[in-house]
Amino acid sequence: MTQQDPRIAQRYAAQPSPWPKVFLAVGLALSVLLAVWLAWAVWVHSTPEVTSDLTTWKVVDEHSVNATVQVDLRSGAKDPQCLLRAYAEDHTVVGDASFVPTGGRNDVTIRTERLATSVEKIGCTTASQNDAR
Repeated sequence: MTQQDPRIAQRYAAQPSPWPKVFLAVGLALSVLLAVWLAWAVWVHSTPEVTSDLTTWKVVDEHSVNATVQVDLRSGAKDPQCLLRAYAEDHTVVGDASFVPTGGRNDVTIRTERLATSVEKIGCTTASQNDAR
């Protein structure tokens, strides 16, 4: 084999580009940030401060409905509010009731304009939980 002149090797040899390492580092950093954000979002949305469930409702008369709502409050929940809505046979809203829940069973009376045929739980929120659950 013949030996190459070091000047020719220095002049024509391909130098490794730094860009693949830069792209790899940036991609890795973005992947880590995305994973951290995704973990945070999953945790925040899976552990709400308040959840509720409409267990029963009964039409009392033409102008009122009684509803029972089971509310689960996490300790430290600030300013919880719940909303129930009553509908008539033609699907128009005939009444609603907003109340401050206590943990456990809550009995609520909804005053209505006319006879209600169904009740919907809109949900409960707190000062730091905007989506009703």
